[in-house]
Amino acid sequence: MFPYIEVALYYLDMNGLGRLLFLLLGCCVMVGCTRSTAGTASDTMTSTAEEDWVDLLDGGTLDQWEMYGDQDTIIGWQLIDGELHASGAGWDAEQDLVTRADYGNFELALEWKLDSANSSGIFYHVPKDGVHQIYELAPEYQVIDDTGWPSELEPNQLTAGNYAMHAPTGAAPQPVGQWNTTRILVRHPQVEHWLNGTKVVEYEIGSADWQARKASGKWADVAAYATADAGRIGLQNAGKVVYRNISIREL
Repeated sequence: MFPYIEVALYYLDMNGLGRLLFLLLGCCVMVGCTRSTAGTASDTMTSTAEEDWVDLLDGGTLDQWEMYGDQDTIIGWQLIDGELHASGAGWDAEQDLVTRADYGNFELALEWKLDSANSSGIFYHVPKDGVHQIYELAPEYQVIDDTGWPSELEPNQLTAGNYAMHAPTGAAPQPVGQWNTTRILVRHPQVEHWLNGTKVVEYEIGSADWQARKASGKWADVAAYATADAGRIGLQNAGKVVYRNISIREL
C-alpha cells in the first residue's frame, strides 16, 4: 500500500468508508495482477512457437545440407551474406541440394528470387534412392519465370503449382529479380502451397483426384513418384535462383 493511500483511509475509517475503499482497492490490484500474468503466458507461448523453427542455413552455413547425388562436397551452390545462390547448372546436372534430415509433417518457409527466363523447384519428401532424378520422386513446388519463359507453360507448370500435377489458383509472383515468399505446409497426406501470403494449391496425396492426375500426366509411368510419406527437403539447381531465410518446423 502506498503511504498517502494509508493516510486517506485512516481519516475515512471513522464511518467505515475506509474499509470499503480498502476492499475495492484490493480487488483492483488482483485484477491488475491477473492481467499481467496472462500477458506473460501469451509471451511465453509466442517464444515457444518461435523456438520450434529451425534455421536451415544456421545463420550462415550449409552444415544441414548435402548433394542429392553421391558428391562428397557441395557444388553448384554458394552461400553469400546469408543468401543461397544456385549456379544454374540445369535439370539433369546432378547438382541439386537436399537436407541431411528427413521431415514428415512440417511447415517450410523461405524466400526466393529468379533471373529472367530461369527456373528452379522446391521438393519435399525426397528419398535418396541413387537411381531416379529428384523430380521423378518427390512433389515439387514450382519456381519459374512465368512471363519470361521461352516456351508456353501449362497451367500446372506455373509458379507455386505442384509441378505437372496441380495448377496454382490466384498466384501473384513478384517480377523477376524481386523476392517472393513461399510456405509449404504438409500434414500428410494433405499439402498446401502458399505464395506471397496467399494459399494457391491444396491437394491430398493418394486421393482419387491425385491418382487420376498422375495416371494421365507426366508421372504416369513413374511408380516411385510421391510414394514416400517423409524425406528430405530439396532445392533444384536448374536455373539461376537465390534462396534465403529458409526455416522449417515439424508439426
